[in-house]
Amino acid sequence: MTRIDFAFGAGDRLRAACQVARKRYQAGQRLIVYCANGSRLTAFDRMLWAFDDISFVPHVLVTDPLAAQTPVLLTAAAPQASTVTAEGGDPPWLLNLDDDCPPGYDGFARLLEIVSDDPDDRQAARQRWRTYQAGGHDLHSHDLAGRIG
Repeated sequence: MTRIDFAFGAGDRLRAACQVARKRYQAGQRLIVYCANGSRLTAFDRMLWAFDDISFVPHVLVTDPLAAQTPVLLTAAAPQASTVTAEGGDPPWLLNLDDDCPPGYDGFARLLEIVSDDPDDRQAARQRWRTYQAGGHDLHSHDLAGRIG
């Protein structure tokens, strides 16, 4: 069963996602970032290049020839953990930046959801939460602003 973590209260959803990608990379772990919205995925790609002056997060599209050697993969297509799991390595986590649940998410051991304070973003997250909950997944809530106890 997929463990799903929601991080609520992000001031900037994409910036928080960049921080998650950096932490996963620094820990030597793989991450797939999914978003069907091409312009949002492109904005995230650009932000990964420039969000931190002193560090770099290696990333490519999942279709890139270097995908097998790159720790952070971006995709607008249905993500598949099995196609990017390094032999003998831990399976990648999935980070969802889309407004809907990612297709095939239940093939991942861990799914991360980042939610900003934007009302539309929060409403979409509530719907995703209900969908995951109805599927019997292990849901965890984290407050990035320190309000959830």
